[in-house]
Amino acid sequence: MAIQVGDSLPQTTLKQVTPSETKDIQTDSLFKGKTVALFAIPGAFTPTCTNIHMPGFNKHMDTFKAKGVEVACLAVNDPFVMDAWAKATNSHSDILILADWNADFTKAVGLTLDGSGAGLGLRSLRYSMLVKDGVVAVLNIEPSAGACDISSADTLLKSL
Repeated sequence: MAIQVGDSLPQTTLKQVTPSETKDIQTDSLFKGKTVALFAIPGAFTPTCTNIHMPGFNKHMDTFKAKGVEVACLAVNDPFVMDAWAKATNSHSDILILADWNADFTKAVGLTLDGSGAGLGLRSLRYSMLVKDGVVAVLNIEPSAGACDISSADTLLKSL
């Protein structure tokens, strides 16, 4: 069953990718005492993720920051791919880049996508959520991996 509004995020370990390093980060420390706009993508370098989803959050970074909201992007990709993608999309400076390399977080929140038919294997559904102090306040799940309306930065900003 998928995580719901009002649920606490599960405790898992992700890889946070920065221009200078990759480090383990626990979800409790990532979300504790903060408001975070988390968006998840099916895969780095895929068309919708690269051309629509990430650019939408990059475009609105000043607005998120002004409202005291950090932005994080998560994908079931290895940290090396996430690093290359963050560089290709000019996203390292403002967006927390998170690799859920074994899909531990994605499985724990019940938002997996079987992309094996497209050669992608297990991935994340496309979604965005607003997390306040580790609790889901808003959850926007796309009905299709190729869509980016419900989970867009524009839609999430309307809920702030």
